[in-house]
Amino acid sequence: MIAESGDTSHSENRTAWPWVLGGVLLVLVAMLGIALGAIALPVGQVLDALRGVGESSTVSIVRDLRLPRVLLAAIVGAGLAMSGGALQGTLRNPLAEPYLLGVSGGAAVGAVMAMAFGVVAPVLITACAFAGAAVATLVVTALARTVGGSGDTRLLLMAGVVVGAFANAAILVALADAPPERLRGALWWMMGSAADASWGAVLRSGAAVLLLGGILVWRARELDVLALGAEPAAALGVDVDRASQRTFLVASWLAAATVAAAGLVGFVGLVVPNLARALGARQHRPMMLLSAVYGAVLLVAADLLARTLRAPAELPLGAVTALVGVPFFLSRLRKVAA
Repeated sequence: MIAESGDTSHSENRTAWPWVLGGVLLVLVAMLGIALGAIALPVGQVLDALRGVGESSTVSIVRDLRLPRVLLAAIVGAGLAMSGGALQGTLRNPLAEPYLLGVSGGAAVGAVMAMAFGVVAPVLITACAFAGAAVATLVVTALARTVGGSGDTRLLLMAGVVVGAFANAAILVALADAPPERLRGALWWMMGSAADASWGAVLRSGAAVLLLGGILVWRARELDVLALGAEPAAALGVDVDRASQRTFLVASWLAAATVAAAGLVGFVGLVVPNLARALGARQHRPMMLLSAVYGAVLLVAADLLARTLRAPAELPLGAVTALVGVPFFLSRLRKVAA
């Protein structure tokens, strides 16, 4: 009995520490994200300003500028990581993620088209991003099935890259005669940025990530069964095609919500779910929840680097995540191909 108790305690400690570490890192990077910027603030002033105490300019910097930006980056990172985890589970491919599958590109086309036609309401832009992601999802799956005939996941990735490239070209064509100010803003948005964060954007994107991410977590057991393979899943009573399509669509909409909030930010959905599995989260429910925590950590840290590395200039958020994601993708590709 003593040995069993010791084993249980050891197992609980082993599974708890990634959550504790993720929580500590999230608090740390969030505090740094609020404290650092054009005007560095001591931690004490940040804590006072969060409570509305102190000089009005400091309170405004903290509560109106930096806190919404940190929260938006955390929400977008969590959404992208959960979307990537669900797509990897559905496709049974650790290289799948919304950016590489063309889903983010499709959402960007929808949002940019809406802007090109003069739409300014954030809700309508988000709806157009959802529509673009849905169309991209249908095109990618149709292309892969037409070429491979069996939904080969490798073909799905290649189709996603092609659709993503087409989406970028479509955006540039749509903006060819746009005014310079609108063109510059749209191109900056295509590279990802949380600079325009507002409390409205935080609430909209937070509600979307909570709803769509919650659906994915709720259906996680289905992903566990799908991970066994098509035939074993069917033998256990799961409608494989319907379950896969449903998860793919919800994960795509989740990615679209993040694109509408912060533009194109790649590779978070690739890196973080693999990290969560490496930290011991094998089943999809804990994997997606842990991915949400570390996705938030990664994007808040990336946004902090984007606006402080070459201050006063600001780097595109998507470029910072790509510097981490591309080497990771190549290393994973090498392992998968081996």
